[in-house]
Amino acid sequence: MTHNEKIPLSVVIISYNAAAVLPRCLDSVQFADDIVLIDSGSSDGTIEIARAKGARVTHQDWLGFGPQKQFAVETGRHDWVLCIDTDERVSEALQASLRAELGAPKFHAYAMARCNRFMGRWLRHGEGYPDWSLRLFDRRVARWSNDTVHEAVLTEEPVGRLHGDLLHESAEDLDTYLAKQNSYTTLQAQALAQRGESAGIARLVLSPVVRFIKFYLLRAGYMDGVPGLVHITIGCMNSLVKYAKLRELQRRNTSA
Repeated sequence: MTHNEKIPLSVVIISYNAAAVLPRCLDSVQFADDIVLIDSGSSDGTIEIARAKGARVTHQDWLGFGPQKQFAVETGRHDWVLCIDTDERVSEALQASLRAELGAPKFHAYAMARCNRFMGRWLRHGEGYPDWSLRLFDRRVARWSNDTVHEAVLTEEPVGRLHGDLLHESAEDLDTYLAKQNSYTTLQAQALAQRGESAGIARLVLSPVVRFIKFYLLRAGYMDGVPGLVHITIGCMNSLVKYAKLRELQRRNTSA
């Protein structure tokens, strides 16, 4: 398979008002012969950009992250699918590794290192890297979970690893990032409550402490400078807030 030859692969993407980041994402996956964009109602030119870049666009009202991504997977023309977000792009090294593996697959699912750009810096340590993400798989043996947030690909097959990075470069400023984290912790707390989990004082206190020790100290997050410190601080805050919101839900349900 030559470098310029299209791969029989479906790249699937979900979108909503992603015009600012979508062009670079789509440019990075032109090696695939099927690019699918599942949009949930964009009004900023996302759809027009996608079609101009050769993507097949389908509208689907928002189902939650897991179900929406699984809908996208099922819309692809091929059983082998690569799932990426609109603010991600495939590096040249990752594309080369992907081509080599799909030429003679040794696994039915592959994870790749996800490199996150935060506050203007590519995070190479701590919680931000390598952030292994299972994104390439044969849909006959793997699928997205039904989680509305923090969804994951489920498979009973062994998972291989690709070389090269999936680059995640969000266009968000810190205010927008924090607002999104607030939304995520609410959804996480609701999901935990639905599963019947509880949040005692020990879990509330120890969760952010353990997270800080693991990622900032043991995995050298401090080497990413101020962005690394801010990133793990927000992550620890998320751990605390998630369980605080769970306790609030439990209190409301008890007093109702």
